[in-house]
Amino acid sequence: MQIPSAPGLFPSQTITAMINDNLISAASPVTEEQIQPASLDLRLGDIAYRVQASFLPGKGSPVRTLLDELTMHKIDLSQGTVLERGCVYIVPLQEHLRLPPTVSAITNPKSSTGRLDVFSRLITDGATEFDTVEAGYAGPLYLEIAPCTFSILARTGDRLNQIRFSQQRSIISDDQLALLHAETPVVSGGISENFIDKGVRFTIDLAGGRSRIIGFRARPHTPVIDLRNISHYQPEDFWEPVTAGSKRGIILNPGDFYILATQESVSVPPHLAAEMLAYDTLLGEFRVHYAGFFDPGFGWAAAGGRGSKGVLEVRSHDVPFLLEHGQPTGRLVFEHLTATPEMVYGTSISSNYQSQGLKLGKQFRDWPLTGSV
Repeated sequence: MQIPSAPGLFPSQTITAMINDNLISAASPVTEEQIQPASLDLRLGDIAYRVQASFLPGKGSPVRTLLDELTMHKIDLSQGTVLERGCVYIVPLQEHLRLPPTVSAITNPKSSTGRLDVFSRLITDGATEFDTVEAGYAGPLYLEIAPCTFSILARTGDRLNQIRFSQQRSIISDDQLALLHAETPVVSGGISENFIDKGVRFTIDLAGGRSRIIGFRARPHTPVIDLRNISHYQPEDFWEPVTAGSKRGIILNPGDFYILATQESVSVPPHLAAEMLAYDTLLGEFRVHYAGFFDPGFGWAAAGGRGSKGVLEVRSHDVPFLLEHGQPTGRLVFEHLTATPEMVYGTSISSNYQSQGLKLGKQFRDWPLTGSV
């Protein structure tokens, strides 16, 4: 295939061409459902390894070497099995890469993975960093999975992470972003002064709507969640609502897991993608997301969206932390694709979070009496 010469992420049609040319291969054929506007969903293989600890293999070392040293036992995923909270697993993925010398990749958890508080990240042979695939890499892919709050039932073929390819990334500058926003607004509602600063700054919504619900906190000691049960679980069995107080703020309890939302709604044009940057810990010791990639068309009106809230997966570290309404919680950076994808995020590809407000993972029904909060 011809590698795109322009900088930017590869769109869906280029990913399809990579599959056709065996630059991406798999133990079982890659399906159309795996191909997203600017990414490819990765599938679990047949075996999970329960390991003593997370690890990186290091330059020149295959993952299998450390697996041999750290594996406690092997688990068959073909019939489905429970991955328990508080444990670390390594799963060989079905996909295999043979990248050209100039093409690299990055990965991130899918939105539903993050909203279940399942910590997952990619490992390759010789890796010195998680979630990155060096240019020219040829070899297998592995996923580290660590359920933090809920135990999950996982099977061969389940998709927890997605991978993006590029020859050279092309992040939009603040000046370009200001011009884009003036022409096609990429964010609306709750916009603070100087909201464009190394990307789009977003803030947290703790005011609450008519229901007064501003978020959800995960309950301890819940049943197992089957990843394939969509709109199945009663949310009150797993979550307790967090309501707006008189001071429009909440104190995060250390170690608890929260689902919250931004004030702003995001709209990603079809020729762009967006990503939440890791939160700056100088502003507070808490984490605001696990899964932060926004496909082309996310919240975009022509794809059936009205702008979509950014849903935040939040955990405080070490000490209680006060979050206040309108507090900055992160930045969203936009980047070019090498071409407009042939599909965009939205109803046409059965996207789960188009036009979302405050929304739990797709395995849960809407919160009782409030519908879409």
